[in-house]
Amino acid sequence: MPAAPIPIRTDLVFRPAPSAEHTNGSPKTAVTQSRHKHTRSSYSDSSPLMSMSRNNSLSFRPLKRSMPSPDKTIAVINASGRQAASLIRIATAVGYKVRAQLRNLEGVIATEVSTNPNVTVFVGELYLRKKPNDDRDVTAGGHLPGILVNQDLISQVFNGAHLAFINTTFYGNEVQIGEAIADTAKKARVQYFIYSSMPDHAAYNPDWPSLPLWSDKHKVENYIRQIGLPATFVYTGIYNNNFTSLPYPLFCMELQSDGSFEWQAPFHPDVKLPWLDAEHDVGPAILQLFKDGPAKWNGKRIALAYERLSPLEACKAFEKGLGMPVRYKRGPIQVKCKIPEGYRAQLEALEKLFSPDIDDPKKQPPYFGDKALEDSCPDSALALWEGPRGLEEYAGEIFPLEEEANGKTWMFDDEDGEESAAQDVPPLEEDEPDSDESFDEGLVMRGLKRDEEQWLA
Repeated sequence: MPAAPIPIRTDLVFRPAPSAEHTNGSPKTAVTQSRHKHTRSSYSDSSPLMSMSRNNSLSFRPLKRSMPSPDKTIAVINASGRQAASLIRIATAVGYKVRAQLRNLEGVIATEVSTNPNVTVFVGELYLRKKPNDDRDVTAGGHLPGILVNQDLISQVFNGAHLAFINTTFYGNEVQIGEAIADTAKKARVQYFIYSSMPDHAAYNPDWPSLPLWSDKHKVENYIRQIGLPATFVYTGIYNNNFTSLPYPLFCMELQSDGSFEWQAPFHPDVKLPWLDAEHDVGPAILQLFKDGPAKWNGKRIALAYERLSPLEACKAFEKGLGMPVRYKRGPIQVKCKIPEGYRAQLEALEKLFSPDIDDPKKQPPYFGDKALEDSCPDSALALWEGPRGLEEYAGEIFPLEEEANGKTWMFDDEDGEESAAQDVPPLEEDEPDSDESFDEGLVMRGLKRDEEQWLA
């Protein structure tokens, strides 16, 4: 029996739309207007922008000539992630076609992508399990035994594509799949390949541990360079969207009994980190790269982050946006729910890299590994897109909406009692045996907003 339709999320616009009272005179909704103390419009009634949109007939004047649509098709892998969905949203709005791979059709983002008329969707995993009588060798090169690349699916995605935006994940084997994607793109003669990469810190300093989920991306980046694809590599900062009051590790913004929030992480409180609103700002930046083309950006790394804030500054920005106290507590990463072993290894390495025992701020490694790359932001990102959404704005306008969608009620003036939960967070169970299938289990945020979105992408 097919699942009931999932409502399309309404907070994906670049700025909140005018309220209903300015459009058709209908009453405000109870949740988003009268009860929600944090939802606000970026444009006030007195704003000249609002006035012009209502009263200036020039805003309705048709164009003197038609604007041609881009005659390009973009191949996108893992299209339900925040980065890919951000690009698809804006690229299709200006006329690009997209061929998108989705693991499944679950969740709001997958629904949004699959119902977009300018998107051709291919549903399936990028890996296949080896059948008992399959003699193909899949263990060479450190690849996982018993795992094959779904080459047919990858080939379908790239059929007729001119451009590609690829953000690989650890489902299956990231290096194996990433290499296959690059080979397919070259065979399809893709004109420009943009890969969302991350650093291998050990490559910059042998005393720094590698973060396993990032070092695999670094290996894929090196392979793309090796085969000569016209490519650019974007390094994304910490997502504003990672914060949640749900008990997930590293970015839990935990609600306290006094109505304040507390964020505990191992980062030095005074060392600046790169930040990015992936949902809002990745799409416009990648689109500009496509417009500029490889003649300008081929082979370059770009730090895609629009703010550099220390944990203390990040909490202060969050506090201003929410209008509620937000404190930073430096400490170990707390794991309070079940997580896949691959992600657990990532967290353990991250805590070693950004150890809470490092007192000297100068000894904390750069988030992007390369200090020069890190120092280039936000200027390198602003050269691509000048209208980012900062952490303070995200905290005030979007965080409460995501929390509400995850079953939280702290943002309502008239709510008393215990918060409800839209979904169960699997508790951490002691001495639970490891699953041999943990490699293909992502840490998935369950609930209306979080289905199929990766954590610490």
